[in-house]
Amino acid sequence: MSSGCLAIVKRVTFCRLCDKVKHLENCIFYTDDWEAFLKVLSKECHIIGESYTVVIERDNSSTWHYLGWFMRRMKVVSKCDGMVDASLKLWKNLAMPEVFAQIQTIALSPYR
Repeated sequence: MSSGCLAIVKRVTFCRLCDKVKHLENCIFYTDDWEAFLKVLSKECHIIGESYTVVIERDNSSTWHYLGWFMRRMKVVSKCDGMVDASLKLWKNLAMPEVFAQIQTIALSPYR
């Protein structure tokens, strides 16, 4: 696939995402300078800069780290939608300190 075709596919994918959040009002999108962002987002709601995306990229990196067991080098790995969804929900909840504290209390209660 040529780079031009790939750019169009990425822009179409990003447009689908924008359609899902277009109902939100007064939103600001912080992005890097990827061409699809520049063509789709209006200047009024778009701020460009790598310094704004560091936290998001760190969170994505952590999520992929903790879900790394999906990428094992074995031939048989569960990739069913239910398992992926459950793993993402578990990671999301355990990454929130208040939820983690509740689960930790329950898990440690037999030892107290």
